[in-house]
Amino acid sequence: MRHHALLIRSVQSRIGLALAMVVVSVFVAWLNAKADESLPSSTPDFSSVIRAHSDQLAKIDSDKGAINLFVSAIGPALQLSDVARTLGANPLPAKLANELLVPDLTAAVHRFMSSLAVWHLASSVRQAVKDQQLQAVTERLVGSPHKAWLDQQGKAPWHDSLNQLSDVVASPELGKGIQGEFSASTLLVTVLERTVQLEVDALQTSYQEWDRIRNWKDRVRGLRGQARLCGTWQWIIHNHQHNHREQKLSLFFPPAGNIRATLPGLMETIVLGENVYLRWEINGLVQEDSLQFNKEGQRLEGTFVNSQGGWGSISGKRTADCMP
Repeated sequence: MRHHALLIRSVQSRIGLALAMVVVSVFVAWLNAKADESLPSSTPDFSSVIRAHSDQLAKIDSDKGAINLFVSAIGPALQLSDVARTLGANPLPAKLANELLVPDLTAAVHRFMSSLAVWHLASSVRQAVKDQQLQAVTERLVGSPHKAWLDQQGKAPWHDSLNQLSDVVASPELGKGIQGEFSASTLLVTVLERTVQLEVDALQTSYQEWDRIRNWKDRVRGLRGQARLCGTWQWIIHNHQHNHREQKLSLFFPPAGNIRATLPGLMETIVLGENVYLRWEINGLVQEDSLQFNKEGQRLEGTFVNSQGGWGSISGKRTADCMP
């Protein structure tokens, strides 16, 4: 009778595990579909890239290894060849490297590659449970150089999920195998749950870091533009709406990254080459300035329009250079 009860529990646990795997598969498919819907049509197929380089991703055990794989394969595969060339070049002079945001770019690539590696690891665990070959990936979750490198990414959004998955995989109960024991099968359902959470966290982080990396040049151009605009300017506004009235202002544009010194009401600043776009919002009113540098960057000339129907010209003259 006791043997019969254990047999029933074993069958129930197998059925529960099978249903859990089906639910997980459906959820992951839905998750990927929703993620694709929310992303631009030009977003690369990350899953295909991960599959194509799965062996290399599974062997990364250092930041240097992550950069090497990105430079040689992952970067070009994701249309990020300019980033790969920059990181693969000989060491740049420190000043130029800082201007090009190379330290920030390198850190973003580290985070991106570790997220892809974790995404692949989570997918491998889920497949191993389905194939009843969990032991094949257990070593990668417990004590491997690959896991040690992932543990160094302590601030990654997926780090807690990875530790939770590692803890349950290292459980002695799983050492009994997945031959039908009730406790082991229950733990395998927990493995699937934590695997899905890890996969979700890694997926989201991968997209975020990829977006940051692909916009690297825009950030460099933006910071260079802000550095060029930085300083004190005498602003003369000629308003054609109010009897050609002129207004003189002294404006200080702070160095890039100095949020505290940002001009009140200045909501957006875009500097591309010689062109400057400023958007102001004050007391519900909006004004947009379109300007151009001349005189080696010492003067700005252009026009403005505002939400009250006002329009006119703006002339700016630099009266003091940029100060920290």
